[in-house]
Amino acid sequence: MTTATSPRALEHPSREQISLEGVLHALSDAVRLRIVRDLAREGDALSCSYFDLPVTKSTTTHHFRVLRESGVIEQTYQGTAKLNALRKGDLDALFPGLLATVLTAAEAQADRQAAAEGA
Repeated sequence: MTTATSPRALEHPSREQISLEGVLHALSDAVRLRIVRDLAREGDALSCSYFDLPVTKSTTTHHFRVLRESGVIEQTYQGTAKLNALRKGDLDALFPGLLATVLTAAEAQADRQAAAEGA
């Protein structure tokens, strides 16, 4: 892992340290996948407060940590806000097509669930 340079700097794996197993594990949870879908849809860094997740604050922190430590997202501080950005370039370089495929599949699943709830 990269070394934190200040108390507010967060550790992130370098591109070479990101593993397929870690990424797949991070994306295997519904809440984490929802975070990634939101980041991909917005295409910009989002603060943690942007996300309205159905879990406690401590569980939300855990999910962001798993995503960061696996290399799926990058977290940086801007003032008092922690911003989250998808590491799309790194993921696409390491695992071509994986992120797009997972996001397409997640969207299809969400559509099926919405249709089932509406029926």
